[in-house]
Amino acid sequence: MNERLTHFTEVSHCSPQQLQELLDLAHKISQDIRAFENTRTGRMLVNLFYEASTRTRVSFEAAAKRLGMHVINISATGSSVEKGETLTDTFYTIQAMGPDCIVVRHPEEGNAAKLAELAEPGVHVINAGDGTAAHPSQALLDALTLKQSFQDFGEIRLVMAGDIRHSRVARSAIRLLQMLGVGEIRLAGPPEFMPGDGTTRGTRVFNDLDSAVEGANAIMMLRIQRERISGLDIPDADEYHREWGLNAERLGLASQGCHVLHPGPMNRGVEIASGVADGSQSLIRRQVRNGLYSRMALLLTLTRAQA
Repeated sequence: MNERLTHFTEVSHCSPQQLQELLDLAHKISQDIRAFENTRTGRMLVNLFYEASTRTRVSFEAAAKRLGMHVINISATGSSVEKGETLTDTFYTIQAMGPDCIVVRHPEEGNAAKLAELAEPGVHVINAGDGTAAHPSQALLDALTLKQSFQDFGEIRLVMAGDIRHSRVARSAIRLLQMLGVGEIRLAGPPEFMPGDGTTRGTRVFNDLDSAVEGANAIMMLRIQRERISGLDIPDADEYHREWGLNAERLGLASQGCHVLHPGPMNRGVEIASGVADGSQSLIRRQVRNGLYSRMALLLTLTRAQA
């Protein structure tokens, strides 16, 4: 790369070339993972998670261990956070122990970027989700999943449906795919779940899912972000599924062979029917697998500056 990545906190902080090279490396890893194993032996990664996680935390741990890195997992529960320690002081404590990468998940927006500003040379901060703002490594694995299914990003007619307003996954994916030249992004969801900021810029917004899905060749369903909703009524699950859930009938309105994605965790019978989630057009499990490859590529790229 012309400029080496130091941190990975926002998609918009990267150039299209940097993102493309990350995807190319992730694709190579997916083709022959053993060729990259133990290439960062002795390095250290710390997972600093203030929110619950399965896929993200475990895949960062698995990625680091595949590369031969030592891994330390820290959660707010059971740490000095419960004694009143601030995020900044916790970060300084961890940094003093000499990690190469610190992966941060936090409920407040912008905290990963703030910690990156406090990082010493050789310490790389990765945003694993901050509030409703960003989840860049999830966007990277989603892009890899689409890259494996389409010759060119310009061919993609992607629907993102559900709780767009509270989804950091949607915000990062929209930015990243637009930077890579995606053909079209269609957003669909209840009016109260559509963002009022600039997230929709460059997209097409639909008031019903049937219209959005018609002719699409990729659909990403998003769950209702119950833990981030305040001041809004959470809709009844059955009613929501009837109007906004992806079932086999709705999927039939899309282009033949339309691919189905979901960043997880899924709420079956709410935003997606089990038959669709487990069906032949679903790439959901491939997304999870691609999380390993994408995060290996990210760790390799960030630590390359020290090699």
